[in-house]
Amino acid sequence: MHSRLHISFFLVVFIFLLLLTWWLDQITRPSDQANDSGLFQNPDYIAEDLSGIRMEYATATQRKFTAEKLLHFVADEITQMENVNFINTEPVKPLMRIKAERAEIRNKGKDVFLSDNVTAIRGADDESGKITLVTHFLHIIPDEGLVKTDQAVKITKLNTTINATGMELNNQTGIIELLSRVKAVDNK
Repeated sequence: MHSRLHISFFLVVFIFLLLLTWWLDQITRPSDQANDSGLFQNPDYIAEDLSGIRMEYATATQRKFTAEKLLHFVADEITQMENVNFINTEPVKPLMRIKAERAEIRNKGKDVFLSDNVTAIRGADDESGKITLVTHFLHIIPDEGLVKTDQAVKITKLNTTINATGMELNNQTGIIELLSRVKAVDNK
């Protein structure tokens, strides 16, 4: 009987230590809310009142931007900007200016998504061929010179106003394709 009590005592101490170890492990672990994905939901850097220029010397292309605020998210490699302006100048091509309240840049600048009060102007203010486009959303593909939307658009050139839903603009060729619900008014 004495040996049984001796073995039971060690068994109880062993089980107690095992439970104590498990309990300490549980209370020292980070909570589920602070898992790895949660760390990347906050921006890794924020910049305010900034501007930048990208030069392509081989083609003499110049791309400028300004923004009130920039947030970069490391997990998805996404950059978000507030109150942005983009200016694209290329030789022998019309000036392209775009402004929006919000922008999201993905794929290292290959895809730019603009939203909220988006205005795009192709051509200088003193040119007769100046085109103004107003919408709520634009997808810009800078390397291809493409601008797309599936939202309502208003396009103005001289005295003509065109309203449509959906549009694709090729800045290389100057061709605008309106996708549906097209309505044009000429105010001569």
